Amino acid sequence: MSRPRPEALRPRAELDLPACVEVLRAVHARDGYPLDWPADPVAWLSPATSPAAWVAEHDGRIVGHVALSRPGEGDEAPARWGGGPDRAAVVSRLFVSPAARGLGLGAALLRRVTDEAAAAGLHPVLDVLSTDTAADALYRRLGWRHLSDATQRWGPDRTVTLRCYAAPARPGGR
Repeated sequence: MSRPRPEALRPRAELDLPACVEVLRAVHARDGYPLDWPADPVAWLSPATSPAAWVAEHDGRIVGHVALSRPGEGDEAPARWGGGPDRAAVVSRLFVSPAARGLGLGAALLRRVTDEAAAAGLHPVLDVLSTDTAADALYRRLGWRHLSDATQRWGPDRTVTLRCYAAPARPGGR
C-alpha cells in the first residue's frame, strides 16, 4: 500500500457512517476498541458533543475516522491539562482499519484534528485506555504530553485506567 495523500483526509459526511461502522467493527474484532460494542454504533460515532469528524480514505474506501468534541462528562484530560476546559477540544473516536495500518493514516488524522482545533483557538486533549498500548505509543511518538492517569468506574464490576494526554504546544501558543 502507498502512503496517504493529503486529499485522502476529508470531513465525514452522513453517507460515510455505514462504512465507518464496518471499519469500527473490524477494529473492535481485532483490538477490542471500543471496549464495549455500542448498541447504536452510528450514534456512538456522532455524539452531540462532537460537531466535527473526519475520515481517511485509501484506494477509494474509508479506512479511518477521528472526531473532535467539546469536553463532556467522563472526559478526564480537559481538567488535567491546566489550560481550562473551555479552551480544550477532545480528540475521540480515532481508529484505522487493521488492513490499512502502517500507512501513517492514524498520525495524519491526528494532525488534521489538531490543526482544526488550533484554527478554532482550542487545544486538543484526549483520554485513552491504559490497555490500548498501540494508541499510547502513537501519541507518545507524535509528541503528545502525558498529563496523568485517571481511574474510572465503567459499570458495577469494571474499573479502568485512562491515560490523559495533551497535544504538543504549537509555536506561539499553548
